[in-house]
Amino acid sequence: MRAALCRQFNAPLEIEQVRCGKPGPDEVKIAIESVAVCHSDISFIKGYWGGSLPAIYGHEAAGRVIERGSTDSPFAAGDRVIVTLMRSCGSCFSCAAQAEALCISQPASSPDASIQTDDGNSVWPAMHTGAFAEEVIVHESQIVPLPDDISMDLGALMGCGVITGYGAVKHVAKLSASESVAIVGCGGVGANAIQAARIMGASVIMALDSSQDKKDICMGLGATHFTQLVSDSNYADAKAATDDIGYDVVLVAVGSAEVISQALCLLKTGGRLIVMGLPPSGALSEIEMTNLASYGQTITGTKMGMALIKEDIPEILDYYRNGQWELDALISKRFHFSQINQALEAAQQPDTMRIIINMHQAEN
Repeated sequence: MRAALCRQFNAPLEIEQVRCGKPGPDEVKIAIESVAVCHSDISFIKGYWGGSLPAIYGHEAAGRVIERGSTDSPFAAGDRVIVTLMRSCGSCFSCAAQAEALCISQPASSPDASIQTDDGNSVWPAMHTGAFAEEVIVHESQIVPLPDDISMDLGALMGCGVITGYGAVKHVAKLSASESVAIVGCGGVGANAIQAARIMGASVIMALDSSQDKKDICMGLGATHFTQLVSDSNYADAKAATDDIGYDVVLVAVGSAEVISQALCLLKTGGRLIVMGLPPSGALSEIEMTNLASYGQTITGTKMGMALIKEDIPEILDYYRNGQWELDALISKRFHFSQINQALEAAQQPDTMRIIINMHQAEN
């Protein structure tokens, strides 16, 4: 099969022929049809979090099952599925507490499922997935059926950005109707946090982004206000929408320790800040800790929005069918797999929401 390999951090990916093994027990092999580009993929490529090389990145995808490792698998060849990085055992204390994103006993990949270059070197399928490739082998816990009425492109969106934004609002912030919300960073994750806040009845939804080009789509997704972030003073402008009281919930979808610190000024007394973005390893924030105690504020991290993929994905797709959730407008552009480096460049433009890479369809 072909795969886009990262052989050197902060360098273009190289499309090469690699050998993909066979799925082990409770694993399936999937032929990828569409894969979305997440900023986590870009951070890995830039070397922000290290990891083994050569590597295959990509972790939000959709495709068809072509082989299964267990005869009693609930999936069959030909099944359309959404692929996520959410590998979980289903029985550890995290999974029992419905926190499968924090599973502490993630099933190990079968040795037979290894990926190798033609010269016999091992390739790391990052985030248990490695979906910048024609085929992947993943654990059954990572996949959800993709209904026939949902395209592969839209299915790929569900693998990370959509469920992270949705889950962070629903499961982590536990947003109540009439609460006020500010979302800092309105890309693939933040845009879906806006939609979730609207669905859950937020009274004020402030979208903050460095790109003014995001205003129209943010307002279309449900934001009641938009503020362009060009300096620290813009946070004060955004807070004014609450009569300077501050927001009940602030969700930060930017992988910047500095932005996380700055966004605290948006919180009201008793407010809660949810960190959705993942800064580079070693990045530190400076926080006035006295304020947290004095004002009863909290900072909570979240991995993948603590999403429950078998519950949340069908729920969001129902919202989409009913016209309550936008997916189509989240796709900024599509590229063919052979154009993957162009796709990665496009994903880093300030006005981009999500870029889709199709294995067969040409650029449009």
